[in-house]
Amino acid sequence: MLFDTHAHLNDPKFADDRDQVIRRAREEFGVQTIVNVGYNRETIRTTLELAEAYDFIYAAVGWHPHDAKDCTEEDLAWIRELTQHPKVVALGEMGLDYYWDNSPRDVQAEVFRRQIAIARDTGYPIIIHDRDAHEDVVRILKEEGADEVGGVMHCFSGDLAIMEECLQLNFMIGLGGPVTFKTATLPKEIARNVPLDRLLLETDCPYLAPHPYRGKRNETGYVRLVAEAIAELRGITFEELAQATQENAKRLFKLP
Repeated sequence: MLFDTHAHLNDPKFADDRDQVIRRAREEFGVQTIVNVGYNRETIRTTLELAEAYDFIYAAVGWHPHDAKDCTEEDLAWIRELTQHPKVVALGEMGLDYYWDNSPRDVQAEVFRRQIAIARDTGYPIIIHDRDAHEDVVRILKEEGADEVGGVMHCFSGDLAIMEECLQLNFMIGLGGPVTFKTATLPKEIARNVPLDRLLLETDCPYLAPHPYRGKRNETGYVRLVAEAIAELRGITFEELAQATQENAKRLFKLP
């Protein structure tokens, strides 16, 4: 019943056992559906290959703020073209990253705005990367009319006030491994307070592994640990949480 809405199974960290990791997610952890995210030239290509190889893996394609400095007009045209691909269900991850600042901030913002425009033109939801840039991300989403398509705030790290703004903009809240960390007060507060019909589960694997695997390679199957932790925080059953978040993801990504 589980839906991992944000994975990077095409990452080199899975080079030796990718098929086993995917099989384990299905058979041992109950993961039914996965959205794998491509965020630059190389990872978009390998994400599409993965989605074409597995009927239960779908693709998101976009340009990460880290790589914004390398994004060309041809790349943006390619993203627009890929919205016709039968396995592409979202655009992203896109957004702003003020922690690493791997691309100039004005360039990050321009590439972000251009991708929102593609999403509005094509009707695709967007996956947002936001690190230490909450106010600017929300401002750009408002200015560009992103509420027309909505999407998900991937690995949400804002507070309750930012969450409310995102909800008003037609976005869902994606939570992953950090919600299981003992000292992670803010993610736990978000997990308790986000409306159940606006919550999504994710792993961001191979990054951000949940407890007790923190610091190790994350796997898409570990989304089950995220689901169990959030269900306990909300005082509902695992089954209720899994069903609700799966329905949310299918609704967002327009899947049957």
